[in-house]
Amino acid sequence: MDQDERAEGAAVSAAAGPDKAEENRSAEEIRADIEQTREEVGDTVEALAAKTDVKTQARERVEEVKGNVRTKVEEVKAKAQSSTPESAQQGGQQVVTKVRENPAPVVLGAAVLLAFLIGRRTARGHE
Repeated sequence: MDQDERAEGAAVSAAAGPDKAEENRSAEEIRADIEQTREEVGDTVEALAAKTDVKTQARERVEEVKGNVRTKVEEVKAKAQSSTPESAQQGGQQVVTKVRENPAPVVLGAAVLLAFLIGRRTARGHE
């Protein structure tokens, strides 16, 4: 009569039985699998915890940026030194050496320049 066609099909076992390989495993193999699974879960938890640690991520990012900046500075220095003529480098080093040996003339010159600029500025204010 009005019977459901699915009910007439082959019976399906409600619980699938374990594989033959699963039945033959020793207790030691099962313990080893459990230990390996625990380690994997532990590693996963650590990875998730690291992803949620915003402060550590920010510090790591800052250090990464600092490293990138240092690298760029060294590249620019190397490029500038390689493109600057040798005579200009030597001349610049000589000037720095002389100023370090006797800074008084440089300080005096800077003071005169400063006084001149201050005098011009005050003279403009009176115009």
